[in-house]
Amino acid sequence: MTDASTESREELVMQTVEQRRELVNEAIEEDLPIVEPQRLYEASRYLLDAGGKRLRPTVSMLVADALADVEPMSEAYRKFPALDGTEVDIMAAAVSIEVIQSFTLIHDDIMDDDDLRRGVPAVHRAYDTETAILAGDTLYSKAFEIMLDTDATPERCVRALDVLASTCTKICEGQALDVAFEERPDVLPEEYLEMIENKTAVLYGAAAKVPAVLLGADDDVVDALYQYGIDVGRAFQIQDDVLDLTVPSEKLGKQRGSDLVENKQTIITLHARNQGVDVDGLVETDDVGEVTEAEIEEAVQQLEDAGSIDYAREKAQELVQGGKDRLSVLPDNESRYLLEEIADYLIERGH
Repeated sequence: MTDASTESREELVMQTVEQRRELVNEAIEEDLPIVEPQRLYEASRYLLDAGGKRLRPTVSMLVADALADVEPMSEAYRKFPALDGTEVDIMAAAVSIEVIQSFTLIHDDIMDDDDLRRGVPAVHRAYDTETAILAGDTLYSKAFEIMLDTDATPERCVRALDVLASTCTKICEGQALDVAFEERPDVLPEEYLEMIENKTAVLYGAAAKVPAVLLGADDDVVDALYQYGIDVGRAFQIQDDVLDLTVPSEKLGKQRGSDLVENKQTIITLHARNQGVDVDGLVETDDVGEVTEAEIEEAVQQLEDAGSIDYAREKAQELVQGGKDRLSVLPDNESRYLLEEIADYLIERGH
């Protein structure tokens, strides 16, 4: 992949997302209005209003367009044609997925005691911890309320709710594993892949699966689209691990190598440990505020020499290709092509 084609892909994906972001933002205002108690709902909407690419809702809308085999954005997502001729509110499903994403971010920031998110103070900093917890809980419950408003048949609605519920359970399981892994030096690569599948990838899986369920697609199509999301979501997280080490702090928006300093297990450190690298000794301090760029640079060089960063990049590429292959269940149309482009974009960020 040349730099020019990478830039072209990024431009295409950003245009695709931007075209849908405005629709999603308008829908969020409709489906999650700020009502009384006002402070609670302001806190709940805080991160949603702060920005975000809306990649997951974009995936949901593209899957719907691809399945219906219509021109992208040619049908109203609030009254989208299902495969049996009925109409479904695909936008409500997309908003529900994005609301769950925001819920996880609020609680993640509390657990990690982070100060910033999307360039603004984290919710527990902008308000207080108690309000942030309540805001996250409100988003969690509201996501289910919103998913109930898709006007799908009762059977499909229940299936979509089941996907959402199991997704939330898996996210919590993944977060718990991530925390536990910080205290374990013997984590296996397959355990790590399971963790990031639960913590990160399942929401991409849900974003691709739910519209297929609501529109009445066959089970094999539903399953393939879910696996597309899982593969792409795992690649996304692995690429984040790579970016944490390879992108300068000022561009990354946080201290480069912070995962290494905080002793977070990644596919990179697991591979390096298997190559005989003293991963625990790569950085002496466990305080992100104290580590120097020189220390990070030396640590990254050792990981490069061990082939661990290249290994992670190759694993991400392998997962993306697997995800793209799953899209063969879709009609050959522009929306399917855009789903392929999004998959590639997610592992080319920072290149």
